[in-house]
Amino acid sequence: MTSTAATPPKPHLALRAATGDKHDEVDALFARYDLTDQASYAAFLVAHARVLPGIEAALAATPALPSFKPRTAALADDIARLGQSLPPAHATPEPADEAAAWGMFYVTEGSRLGGAMLVRSVPEDFPRAYLAAAHERGGWRRLLDELDAAAEAGDAGWLDRATVAARATFDAYAAAVRNG
Repeated sequence: MTSTAATPPKPHLALRAATGDKHDEVDALFARYDLTDQASYAAFLVAHARVLPGIEAALAATPALPSFKPRTAALADDIARLGQSLPPAHATPEPADEAAAWGMFYVTEGSRLGGAMLVRSVPEDFPRAYLAAAHERGGWRRLLDELDAAAEAGDAGWLDRATVAARATFDAYAAAVRNG
């Protein structure tokens, strides 16, 4: 007899579905910046700088995350090359556990993936190290596989905690645009 029960989606697909509305909201907010205009591009980077350093500091303290490569230094350098200063960082919640750290990492690394696409819109004479800091070939797929493995090894509430943290991370990026 074969089972007709549906196989649950991979954890990363469930995480994507549970955060899609937040992702769309953040994309819409950041779409207001014109990356071909130097002042607007600088404002785009400054908005990222209100959030990224705190998130990366929290992630750096989580040894379970594979191949974590911070981009804060590249972001700070790009901002300085545009004649701007790093803004005060918004408060960033520390991840409560490994699942929460994975949720934050998912959003942050998704931003890296998006940056690799956005950098194509940035003029070549603008500093572009932050957006150009893409995953190595196959890196995003590997990260999703590692997220799935961590979720499957975790307890029954792992995905819920990762989702709460991912949604909060998207909210932090939205606040960085809205509240300057």
